[in-house]
Amino acid sequence: MNKIMKSKRPAVLLTTALTAMVAISGCGGGKSAGNVAAGDSGAGNSGGSGEQVTISHYTIDSEDRTFIEKLIPEFEKEHPNIKVKVEKAPYEQFDSKLQTLIAGGNSPDVTSHYGYGGFAEYYNKDMLLDLTDLIKEDGFKAEDYNIPGNLMKIYTVNGRTYGIPVNMYVTLMLYNKDMFDAAGVSYPPSDYEDKSWTFERMVEDAKKMTLVSDDIAKTQYGVDFTWAERDMRPLYFGAEPYSEDTWTNGGVPSETHFDSPEVIAAYQKLFDLVFKDKVSPTSEWSKSVAGQNGDPFVAGKIGMSIGGSWNLAGANDFPFKIGVAAVPWGGNEQVRSTLFVDPLLILKDSKHPKEAFEWIKYLMTTEVQEKSIELSGGNPPVNTEAAEVYYKHFDGIDPQDVKKVYEGAVKYGYESYNHLITNYSQINDMFINELQPVETGHKTLEEVMPVIQKKVTEIIKR
Repeated sequence: MNKIMKSKRPAVLLTTALTAMVAISGCGGGKSAGNVAAGDSGAGNSGGSGEQVTISHYTIDSEDRTFIEKLIPEFEKEHPNIKVKVEKAPYEQFDSKLQTLIAGGNSPDVTSHYGYGGFAEYYNKDMLLDLTDLIKEDGFKAEDYNIPGNLMKIYTVNGRTYGIPVNMYVTLMLYNKDMFDAAGVSYPPSDYEDKSWTFERMVEDAKKMTLVSDDIAKTQYGVDFTWAERDMRPLYFGAEPYSEDTWTNGGVPSETHFDSPEVIAAYQKLFDLVFKDKVSPTSEWSKSVAGQNGDPFVAGKIGMSIGGSWNLAGANDFPFKIGVAAVPWGGNEQVRSTLFVDPLLILKDSKHPKEAFEWIKYLMTTEVQEKSIELSGGNPPVNTEAAEVYYKHFDGIDPQDVKKVYEGAVKYGYESYNHLITNYSQINDMFINELQPVETGHKTLEEVMPVIQKKVTEIIKR
């Protein structure tokens, strides 16, 4: 399977990548949009025919993705033979609509695995175009676009390239400085090497900020620890739910361990935050405060929120002072962050792969990547030169803190299971449904985890 599946510790790979990012970031040299105008390579202009074609870019219907529509006019001006059409779907329908489009002979040209179905699922279903020959013919070099070489390897399978990395998200902690100040608690560190910053210290700090009242308007909690996808959470405490051969067996683990004492104990630590320590909200309380799809942290009701760095995108609009910090030590010496390195993919049924690749190159240029940070509200680029702009994007947050949090998260990061394991969309849906009674306090982990173990086994065999 792909390179990252061969590596039990993608963090090692990406740590090297980070070093490369830092080294490259000071060099400049990224092509500008003008550098890659039509005719700059052999891939554009319909192979030189001059025939005008239309390509489609399929994405999620949200402002942080559909901003690409604003980039189309300049691209089409520079590439008069290529028109770009954006097709979109709500997040929950992203995978199903994509399958419908492909089955109906209307495959989009460009997309990413923005739904629950990850790279392994797309690859195993033979949905992706092998970009290797296209890259060679075009003369595409990752370094021209400030893409670290090791990131390019993530979507390389047996020496063949299937995706161009475009964004890299990590796990980080956002904290409400106003709540810390009111409770007289010192701010958490952004340095991942600060060994005093532990899960236990986080709980103690959270207790000082938690206030539970019969008046819901007065109630606030110290922490909301949604570290990663539900099946990844045991990893933070050192418990491994999937067997190691997952990464050498095509994304299909030979064993899973969700009913093991170690995995159950790891989940218990997280649910203890809600039901024992009472420093985290129940899911019902969160919905009542912030709405079905809202976030009580944004509403100013949570002191610390651990989640994906996409949560940082709205930081400039939060109604309180905000900081970023390292994810505390949880018991796993190597893993404290989930990495989500999103690629741009060309689908196998694309009718215009060369023109689609020209569009991808345009989106990867430093100039467009920097512009995309603003237009998207703060999407983090893999282009290392543009990343320096990303670190400075957030009002009131020290850019050095953002940079340190990113670098630490990459060093202690682990590529998301949803990129690595087959049939992941079904696994994820199952976890949401089966864990819900535990989240509401109606069932115990000892009751639920054997059921999850059985269902995971069945899904993987499909």
